[in-house]
Formats: sequence, structure tokens, C-alpha cells
Amino acid sequence: MTHEILDPTTTSAWRDLREHAARLASTTIRDLVEADAGRPDSFALAAAGISFDASRQRLDDSTRTSLLDLAAECGVFGRRDQMLAGVHINVTEDRAVLHTALRMPAASTLVVDGVDVAADVHEVLARMGVFAEAVRSGEWRGATGERISAVVNIGIGGSDLGPAMAHIALEAFSQRDISFHFVSNVDPTDMSEALHALDPARTLFIVASKTFTTLETMTNAHAARSWLVATLGEDAVERHFVAVSTNAELVSAFGIDTANMFGFWDWVGGRYSMDSSIGLSTMIAIGAEQYGQLLAGFHAMDVHFATAPASGNVPLLMGLLSVWNRNFLDIETTAVLPYSQYLSRFPAYLQQLTMESNGKSVRLDGTAVDYQTGGIFWGEPGTNGQHSFYQLLHQGTSTVACDVIVVARSENPLTDQQDILVANALSQASVLSLGRTAAEVAADGTAEALVPHKVMPGNRPVSVLMVERLDPFTLGALVALYEHSVFVQGVIWGIDSFDQWGVELGKKVAMGILGDLLGTQPASFDASTDASIARYRSLA
Repeated sequence: MTHEILDPTTTSAWRDLREHAARLASTTIRDLVEADAGRPDSFALAAAGISFDASRQRLDDSTRTSLLDLAAECGVFGRRDQMLAGVHINVTEDRAVLHTALRMPAASTLVVDGVDVAADVHEVLARMGVFAEAVRSGEWRGATGERISAVVNIGIGGSDLGPAMAHIALEAFSQRDISFHFVSNVDPTDMSEALHALDPARTLFIVASKTFTTLETMTNAHAARSWLVATLGEDAVERHFVAVSTNAELVSAFGIDTANMFGFWDWVGGRYSMDSSIGLSTMIAIGAEQYGQLLAGFHAMDVHFATAPASGNVPLLMGLLSVWNRNFLDIETTAVLPYSQYLSRFPAYLQQLTMESNGKSVRLDGTAVDYQTGGIFWGEPGTNGQHSFYQLLHQGTSTVACDVIVVARSENPLTDQQDILVANALSQASVLSLGRTAAEVAADGTAEALVPHKVMPGNRPVSVLMVERLDPFTLGALVALYEHSVFVQGVIWGIDSFDQWGVELGKKVAMGILGDLLGTQPASFDASTDASIARYRSLA
């Protein structure tokens, strides 16, 4: 299909937004909040159990209207419908983008390129459910007849970050007599430490690699295999290893019964795959029924994104605010600040989702962009971050936008600790956005010499996302919210949010250096790399 890419900077909405940015240059978030008592209501939206409060963002009603106009002019809605229908919107790889098909209800039908992808998804889900319940119940036994008490997921990137994040997020809903471990780094320490206290007879490995050739994953998988075989022998492999892959030949050669291979499809990008068979460890942890609730949360947000009016569409507004902050307020980074220990790995998960998707400088038609694209996402759970990097957020010379995520009900109530946690979250949202003036500091009785040191400039854009509790449904909805926000940004910027060529080149060069280090294919590189190789050899 032909992809006509509109330069967003040529739209009338983009020109209007430049004027808004100039008009609001001397207007602070505090000014906006104090001028409009109804602002907390007019800038609050909700979807799939998530409330989204944008009242602490630095924009007004007119700005919001122009942002919605920008979405319309850049074709966000048509592109959204193409994605959901299975059109090949991943242009550089000529692929459909159908992570939303992974969570469609069982009765759904979606025919793409002559195949009912919804039926395929549910066939794999059914097989996953049978296997997961067999492990959970003890029906699936190791080679010596013992129950599985530890699951080790071996993968990298999307084959690790999603499952690892989900396991921590949903630990309160997990089966506690099975421990879960996630190995991704090719650094031998990662695998060694994971295996240190495990019993081979009671350990199950999930090797997650679509092609079964990913260097880091397969290196770790072979290390795990050697560890197992040293104790239990070759015949034990098929009772202690399963695969998430599509390469039956290599899976079988490894020693895994292909009946225990769970596939997925090229229309699922790694960073969008945590609800595919990549989520097998998640399903073992929480069970097939609760995994179904996770998928239902994803789907509920998908439906909202597909059907909600533009003015009330949460992922749309979230994505548009990211564009506003990045392109018009010149804010380069967003800190994701979840006030929930269960979401401790959520910022790391979002780093891949956002930066691998929209870290692009070439548009879909191959032309270079001349405007900013994807911002930098990072973060830590509160209140730990408050005692780490919040000083820069409050008083540093760089303005950082913030997503503050609040979970209202704790799964582990201890005295008044949840109230303390939420009080911290809301206070930070307030001070980051509204600040504290010199007059207010002086009114507290602060010594005159200290007043400038205690002024908080505020004016940091903050979105507050609040949920009742962090259960499987809510986690699914939360992830889907960010997925669709990323999509909106990519469409407006005219880039392909679903390829990752920048990652591929580094892998290719690494293989060349590895050949030289191993002596299998001696080579020469640039002078700096050759010097580093020589230095490594002298130290190793």
C-alpha cells in the first residue's frame, strides 16, 4: 500500500500550537490552576478503571482543542483503524501490527492476509492454559518425578522485560510455592546467580526466542542446559525445558519436545508481546483464569481507544500531551513515578516500549525529520525516588514531565502506610507542578539568606494516573494505555513505531568482534575498537 506521510509541521494545528506555546510562555501551571476552579474536572478522563488527571499539565482548553485538531490532520484515527484491521502499517518490514489481536475475546474473528488471527491466538492460549495449570497443580513433573518449584524465564528485550515486570506487578496474585526468575543478560553472572540456590530436579526453564537464534538468549539457554544435564543427564531436557518460539527444527535439536513449543507471530513486536506466549511465565504464576483477566484489561483499553470520542479518549490525550511537551515546550524527558512497589519494574518496561518504538529520526517515506520525536522515559518507584533524583526534578535546570501513578488500595495493608504513600504521591504532584514562591517560603519564617534556596519553581507538567487496585485487569489496561499513547505520537511524527533497525546494527557488529575475540574470524575494526580489543585481551 502507498503511505502518504504528512509533515506535521505544515498543518494548521501545528502552527496554532506554536502560537499557544508563545502565548503561554509566561503562564505557569499554577496560574492555570488558580484561574479555573473547574480545571480538575475538565481535564480529568477515565478509561478501563484508570483515572487520568491532566489538570497539572501546562496547557489550556484552546491548546487541547488544537492538539485534537492535530490528531485529526495527521490521520491518527484512520491509522488507528488500519492497525486494528491488520493493514501492514509497519512499512519497513511490511507487516501488520496486531498486538491488539492477542487480547481479543474468544468469540472474535479477525481475518488478516487470509488467516483468522484471533482463532490462532486462542489456540495457543488454550495450550498455554493446559500447560500452566499442569505445572501449577503438580501434574507436570520433572525427570525425577518431583514437582516444579522454580521457573526460569530466559529471554531478552521484550521476551524478558514484560514477563519480569508482570511477575513483580502481580506477585500478590501469584502461586507462592513456585519461585520465578528472569535471566536476560549474557553476562554469566546473571545466569549463575539465578541458578545458585535452585534444584535442577525441580526447575523448569522457558526459553523465549522467536527464531531460537538470539545470541544472548541461546547462550544462556545452553548454559542452563549444561547445568541441568550435569546432574540429571540428557534425557531430562524435555521435562525441564519448554520453548516460546516458531523454529521447530532448532527447538527439537535443543532437546525440547515441539509439543511444548508455544508460538507467536511476526505481527507481534517484542516490546508488544507480554500478552502473547511470551507471557507463559505470567500465566504459570497467576493461573489461566487470572491471565484471562489481564487480557480483558488490555482489551478494555483497546475498545476505549477504538471507540471513545476524541475529547474523552485517554490514550489519545496522553499521546498528544507527550507531543505538546516534546515539540512545543521543549521537554526532553518524562519520569514515570509509580507509587507502588509492585510497579518497580514498570519504568524499565516503558523505556523499551517508548524509546525503541519512537526513537526514530526518519519518517515512513524515508525522509529525515526536522523536528523532535520520541522523548526519554525513565523512573523509579516512590518514595525511593524522592530520596534520589527528585531534587533535580524540583530545582534542577532541566524541566522533566512526570507521570505519577497511584494505587488507592494496597494488597498488603499495614497500619497507615498506604495513606503515607499516597500523601507523598499527591504532595509531589502538587509541588512539582505548582511550586513554592519566595513569598511563601519567607512566610514560613525562613531566614532571608535561605529563601532562594528553598524556592520551588514548579511548572513541571504532571499527569496523575490513579487506579483502585493493581490487579491483573488493571495492569493490562495500564500497559495498553501506554501502548496506544506511543502509537498516537508515532503517527503524528510520521515515523514507524514498530521497527527497530538501530538495535540490529549493533548486533551485527558485535558478532564481528566476537569472531575476532574467539579467533574464528580475525578482523580489524576502527582504531578505537581495535585498541579496546587489545586492552581487553591484556586484562582477560
